[in-house]
Amino acid sequence: MLGTFQHSRLRIEVEATQGQIQASLVQPSKFSQWLWPQRFSQGLPSELHSGLSFNSYLGPVEIHHEIKQIDDHSLHMVLSGGIDGFHEWYWGDRWVQSRLEGVSALPLNLGQSLAIARLRQFLQQPTV
Repeated sequence: MLGTFQHSRLRIEVEATQGQIQASLVQPSKFSQWLWPQRFSQGLPSELHSGLSFNSYLGPVEIHHEIKQIDDHSLHMVLSGGIDGFHEWYWGDRWVQSRLEGVSALPLNLGQSLAIARLRQFLQQPTV
């Protein structure tokens, strides 16, 4: 893998319940909205589950995701391809935290900052 080792941790407060945050992170119909322009494999189930593997695409860059663990307050994924590393999400009432580590040529901190800001914006919409 070409690139440099990068790591980033972000935690924000959001005006949302644990259930709303969880749905936004584990339901492809929701996360595909706020993670735009990232695209995802066709045929994903209605909710992510442990053992699931899928791909996402950011322009020409393909990232493979493997769900290692998922529960009511966390999501752990191993990443390969455009990012070789892992992504972890943790959440509760009114807060969400993201931890991303890996080797990549992509600017991971910038991408993570934009993604978490878009998640906050998505959760503020009245239809979530």
